[in-house]
Amino acid sequence: MTKQSIPIVIGVTGRCALREQDLSALRAAVTGELEKLMKQYPHSEFVMLNSIARGAGTLCAECALELGMKLWCPLPLSAGEYRKDFSAEDAAVFDRLLGRADEVFVTPDTETTWSAGQAPEPVSDRDFHYRQAGLYVAMHSHILMALWEGNDPKPGGYGAAEIVDAVLNGSCYPPDGRTLYTGENSAVLQIFTPRSRAEAGLTEETDVSGFEEKPAGEITWHGDEAGLRKLLEQTDEFNRLTAAHPAGKSGVLIPEGDAGKDPVLDRTERLYDAADRISVAYAERFRRTLAFLAVIGTVVTLAFLLYDEAEMHFMILVCGAMLVFAAVCRYYAVRSDCQRRYIEFRTLAEGLRVQAFLRYAGSAASAAEFFSWSQRVETAWIMRALMAVSAGRPPEERHDITDCWVRNQRDYHRNAAKRTGFAFARSERIVNIALVLSIAVYLIALVFELTAGSLGIAPVRPAARPDFWRMILKIVLGSISAGTLFMGNYYGKQSLPRRVSDHEKMALFYEKAEKQIGMSGQSEAVLLLLAREELVENSNWCSYQRDNKPDISL
Repeated sequence: MTKQSIPIVIGVTGRCALREQDLSALRAAVTGELEKLMKQYPHSEFVMLNSIARGAGTLCAECALELGMKLWCPLPLSAGEYRKDFSAEDAAVFDRLLGRADEVFVTPDTETTWSAGQAPEPVSDRDFHYRQAGLYVAMHSHILMALWEGNDPKPGGYGAAEIVDAVLNGSCYPPDGRTLYTGENSAVLQIFTPRSRAEAGLTEETDVSGFEEKPAGEITWHGDEAGLRKLLEQTDEFNRLTAAHPAGKSGVLIPEGDAGKDPVLDRTERLYDAADRISVAYAERFRRTLAFLAVIGTVVTLAFLLYDEAEMHFMILVCGAMLVFAAVCRYYAVRSDCQRRYIEFRTLAEGLRVQAFLRYAGSAASAAEFFSWSQRVETAWIMRALMAVSAGRPPEERHDITDCWVRNQRDYHRNAAKRTGFAFARSERIVNIALVLSIAVYLIALVFELTAGSLGIAPVRPAARPDFWRMILKIVLGSISAGTLFMGNYYGKQSLPRRVSDHEKMALFYEKAEKQIGMSGQSEAVLLLLAREELVENSNWCSYQRDNKPDISL
């Protein structure tokens, strides 16, 4: 599997006390579901995000390692402190699994401390950290696997019911009002796990009829399973395309001396490189398709004009051939899906760029938090990719991002505004020339009709072949119209005026940001503003690019 792929992350939550008689069924269910997912999305690397709590956590970690999956362990407390909650036997299993993990870290808090009205019952510090670890797993996973019997959540709780509720209903309280992604494309894979009598508060005398409604290991999906499947298919598609393109360096985000020190940052930058290269490749296909269709539309218009006016009857064959080429070209555009892939892979690259710079600057914020609602719905797979890639220990160093982010983006937008402005000015010049020529041809035709045609009472100089000259004037005027049609089909679909305006506004924004950092320093507020504005600009770009579908106008 390429190192430049998006990992599909399976999070785990579940019961700590498992019944001995259920272990075989639960292990078979977990292994079976993981194997299914790995077969369904064969181009993706699978990672399990698991705090290795006793019971469900331990069982799932062992199943994942047996299948060759990577294990990332977000712990609620330091390993030494966390181990105090295990028996000697369980602690030995915890240490063994922790030693096989690829990444181990203490989770940052998703929520702030509880305030009145959020948790009606007091929550201990230890329970609070357990809850934060569960929420972290839920936030950074594509799929939450819950070994759980399906009981209702309790406000402020930290068990499987509360973590499932956070995924499906957003029941958590992060700072600044930012919430978990919920509802759209979210689903939980439940593996039914019965409680023991003691855990359920039952005695030997209690009537247990109906206590076990389903057999251990039964599978149930909660939430939008279809949406989640589509999301995973898009992720796997990107990974397949990444593997098909040779690895390289399309651009360097982080200064070379700092690259490779932070595994999360290194993973983010490598994936940015892949997304950037593939988006550029599909942008070229998209523009090439626009150019072909523009040429075809122009040739069809000219050919039909010659067929109609000059009675060049063979031109009808040229029209037919061009229309066939147009159909083939549109089929290629639809089959390669070049427009969607160009837009979405560009969005992924921009999100990863923002994510890399935030982490390099020492911020624990995720770029996915700043996605607009339309982006969350239209490109949910990208938001999940950003959350999955950013899983890992919080940033431990702070670096100045004035040069690598602010000034770099300022210069990029300045240069892009100039380049796009030149293209727009060229298209405007051609349109203006066409307008002048059209007026000139019209005046020539008017003078012809007044002096030698049928508009004058008595022609000054009657033309020997007036219909021939009328045909020539029609062909010339039609040719000019065909040229403007080409401009509309090609340059018009590139939204040049809007792009120039956006680049100029973003260049000004980064100039102001540089001054702000110079005056008040590199604060968290400035970093979040940079992230938000860059992703809002990308969202605007996506909105008008989606309207420029490759088609032909006649």
